Amino acid sequence: MSSSDRSQAVDVQESKTYEVRTYGCQMNVHDSERLSGLLEDAGYVRAPKDADGDADVVVFNTCAVRENADNRLYGNLGRLAPMKTKRPGMQIAVGGCLAQKDRDTIVKRAPWVDVVFGTHNIGKLPVLLERARVQEEAQVEIAESLEAFPSTLPTRRESAYAAWVSISVGCNNTCTFCIVPALRGKEKDRRTGDILAEIEALVGEGVSEITLLGQNVNAYGSDIGDREAFSKLLRACGKIEGLERVRFTSPHPRDFTDDVIAAMAETPNVMPQLHMPMQSGSDTVLKAMRRSYRQERYLGIIEKVRAGIPHAAITTDIIVGFPGETEEDFEQTLHAVREARFAQAFTFQYSKRPGTPAATMEGQIPKKVVQERYERLVALQEEISWDENKKQVGRTLELMVAEGEGRKDGATHRLSGRAPDNRLVHFTKPDEDVRPGDVVTVEITYAAPHHLLAEGAVLNMRRTRAGDAWEKRNAAAAAKPAGVMLGLPKIGAPEPLPVAASSGCGCD
Repeated sequence: MSSSDRSQAVDVQESKTYEVRTYGCQMNVHDSERLSGLLEDAGYVRAPKDADGDADVVVFNTCAVRENADNRLYGNLGRLAPMKTKRPGMQIAVGGCLAQKDRDTIVKRAPWVDVVFGTHNIGKLPVLLERARVQEEAQVEIAESLEAFPSTLPTRRESAYAAWVSISVGCNNTCTFCIVPALRGKEKDRRTGDILAEIEALVGEGVSEITLLGQNVNAYGSDIGDREAFSKLLRACGKIEGLERVRFTSPHPRDFTDDVIAAMAETPNVMPQLHMPMQSGSDTVLKAMRRSYRQERYLGIIEKVRAGIPHAAITTDIIVGFPGETEEDFEQTLHAVREARFAQAFTFQYSKRPGTPAATMEGQIPKKVVQERYERLVALQEEISWDENKKQVGRTLELMVAEGEGRKDGATHRLSGRAPDNRLVHFTKPDEDVRPGDVVTVEITYAAPHHLLAEGAVLNMRRTRAGDAWEKRNAAAAAKPAGVMLGLPKIGAPEPLPVAASSGCGCD
């Protein structure tokens, strides 16, 4: 944002509140952190979590990859219309992939919307809100290409100990089920020095875990002509003092090279975790999806990763019921799942993405057939996940204590944390004060399909700078008068990724 634009935007009453609602992938989650940062930089204050639209500005950061994405958006917009009528000065903004795709349609269907902006110009939000207020008419501004790499924008991060770090935006693939390249554009890589500078700054603020983020994260380097740029980046992260954990999501099998496996195995702070979307185990379906690998290639990568990193937890995305999928094709997916033995899988029933080639393909599968196949796949994966988790019983693991991951922790007198391989572990709360970001050592005593338990006493507890940062942030928030949240450290990221951290788009 230019200095003149910023000066336009800052004329906002400090008491004005905002709410950002996010749909879709991790890219959108991280973009929402930037939208929050922009609004706070312009003087807005975050509304309470239970505001439910009762804010001066409500921003929808949308996703377009599901068939009913627009129905969800317009349903939510409709519920806000009477609230806006009763609240003079309230503004509603719509951004993200659906805004990039539908543009003027949004204002035509919901004329009470004040601002529509796209994926390439999120930095303009405060200016567009101010312009809509002054001119008293909707502002629709959709950039066709990236104006500035989003990481240059202010960011209000959600965690004091873990952070997203974008290394690229856009995607060069042409998967027939995915609309993301049309909305996010071609891949654009960020300079390595800028990435490392951001990570070092985050670590300086107390962050101890970062997740490298890209639509096709391991294609990093294609924009700058270096096929080994991603493995070099992983190794460079290993040299950053104070950075304890490095993760990345989501890689594409096409670009998964041996040097990446070597970098994962040889860099101590790169965690033994790999989320790599398979989508289907059928070569016929993979070809129809325009996926540039086949089952043998995919399983070969899994084999190499396990040889180099024996304790790695491997997770995936799978789409069931892609147009033309036969029972034989589906059986090939089940076979691949049995061979790969994923720790977890995100499983999706195929749904049409308007504007994608797959949406108009012949051989659309009846819903009843898709549902039956989906249930068989889920049952198989649940069995495998449980078996794989049982292998963790008796192991001693070092956990990073997490915030808000154990919904029953209060009732069970437990805390929760993530193992190096990103498995979720609930553990007995020790007598000592343990904070999110601190590290504990526990012995696993029980396994369920989606989590582990450590029912004995904590074997060791290490207070960390990340825990200090969490404590400092919460103390600062508690000390502020009600309704004021300025001055919070802009560190961290959303809660750590779920065990099978999917892009949510099913497009990686």
